[in-house]
Amino acid sequence: MTSVPAIGFEYRPSRGFERALACVTVLAAVAVWLSGMPWWGCLPVSFALGAALALACRRWRGGAPRAAMWAADGHWMLRQAASEDVAASLLSFRTGPACLWLRLQPASRPPVSLLLAPDNSDADLRRRLRMRLAATRTEEPVAAP
Repeated sequence: MTSVPAIGFEYRPSRGFERALACVTVLAAVAVWLSGMPWWGCLPVSFALGAALALACRRWRGGAPRAAMWAADGHWMLRQAASEDVAASLLSFRTGPACLWLRLQPASRPPVSLLLAPDNSDADLRRRLRMRLAATRTEEPVAAP
């Protein structure tokens, strides 16, 4: 693509995703209590579910970059919490009606997932990213069988 502008945005983890995760955890705990298991068996399972929720939310918030930029040449840059810029490559992406999920691989670090939802990004940013992702998908060469 020629003359494609860079797309940069500040990122904060989606609170809606954390709320949905908490609702699923509560439903799982209710299912355990309704399963017919004795109360002394349900109690530790419920505590384990709560601990798993707390760890998942901490990991979701802690590993997220503070900002991201998709340069005109197709390279990604992530700004980490310590104001350190790290080059990254796009591993995969998923689009939904109101959300966009990006999976990026920073250099010498574990992969990072960015969920862009209505509560943490504006519609124009998600639209521009969707359009550019669709254009890059069509530009990839198709392997001959």
